[in-house]
Amino acid sequence: MVDVANKVAGPRMARAEAWLNLGPAASRVLREQGVAPKGNVLETARLAGIMAAKKTWELIPLCHPLSLDWVQVEAEFREDRIRFEAQVRAESKTGVEMEALTAAVVAALTAYDMVKSLDKGCEIGPVRLLEKSGGKSGLWRREQDASQGCG
Repeated sequence: MVDVANKVAGPRMARAEAWLNLGPAASRVLREQGVAPKGNVLETARLAGIMAAKKTWELIPLCHPLSLDWVQVEAEFREDRIRFEAQVRAESKTGVEMEALTAAVVAALTAYDMVKSLDKGCEIGPVRLLEKSGGKSGLWRREQDASQGCG
């Protein structure tokens, strides 16, 4: 792990997104019925993402355990895809990018688990950091990428 003992804690924020590209069968069922055989996909995935952000340090070997002040995961349908966006905030000595990325990707993985009986061909991606603030490097924002239809 990186030694952060002599760093000063400060406000940290990160936003990340993950996409689940649905197959035709899964897309049709979710649009027509609003739920998959296992239940409410968006709400279950959203809660899984929040839980994952809080456990990132247990999943990623060199991440510091952090006390998170706020985690939000939003989920929305966009045509035949679901977009998950996670935002994490903390007063910390180290950044929260990994927590935001973990929240977003675990939300997408959870949604995949819930729809895989309908269509195993669903795909996750892209998964990417959108923005981070705080720390020595300050503010960073991803430029819009219209070619992928994301962002």
